[in-house]
Amino acid sequence: MSTTTSSGTFAPDPGAAPLGRMLAAQTGLEVRMVLRNGEQLLLTVVIPVLVLTVFGSVEVMDLGNRAARVDFLVPGVLALAVMSTAFTGLAIGTGFERRYGALKRLGASPLPRGALLSAKGLSVLTIEALQVVLLGTVAQLMGWDPRGSWLAVLLLVLAGTAAFASLALLMAGTLRAEATLAAANLVYLLFLVSGGIAVPLDRFPDAARPFLDALPAGALSEGLRVVLRDGHPMPWWSVGVLVGWAAVGGVLAARTFRWE
Repeated sequence: MSTTTSSGTFAPDPGAAPLGRMLAAQTGLEVRMVLRNGEQLLLTVVIPVLVLTVFGSVEVMDLGNRAARVDFLVPGVLALAVMSTAFTGLAIGTGFERRYGALKRLGASPLPRGALLSAKGLSVLTIEALQVVLLGTVAQLMGWDPRGSWLAVLLLVLAGTAAFASLALLMAGTLRAEATLAAANLVYLLFLVSGGIAVPLDRFPDAARPFLDALPAGALSEGLRVVLRDGHPMPWWSVGVLVGWAAVGGVLAARTFRWE
């Protein structure tokens, strides 16, 4: 004797949740993991705030009075925050998730792999929004006077996030976790020094300037500075550089990324 059951006979009804709900849950999980990780908070929050407050309060180099120093530093620190979250933090976190098998298990779950990567992207944007609010508040207390179009700022941040995130996934999906940790921190320090974040690019040799301008850190920091400090319209050169890095890094990451 056979019996049949109809959908909804059992409670809870077995099966995958709607894609939107799974995406929201995974995004929330990714954000909470970052906020609960002391090293991630140091990287994404403490270091950018320290760079802004220390370099803005102390005349480490000749950048003019305090107001001029703050106006110079804020765009670079915003670029540093994007790089901290979208590149260094994402690369290291994804690299160790891959090493411990978490990516392989999530890839085999009802959550599609594309949705998992989308959740990581949404979590990066969420953390960046919190960083912008925090850094903007600190900068306002230091006398920051922003200019320019916030639409241009938004486009630059999105393009910079795409560029750094694609490079992070390229690194995390091809290197071992320990190598990713070392390489991501090394690149972070190099960009901090040579990306126009705390040191003006015009202080470097003239021969190096085109190369530094073509790097994602230099393009983002100088693009934000042109808008927020100088009040100029959209810096299409910077946007083009960042979109180019995002396209190349995204294609290479899609071809080489390994889930285990």
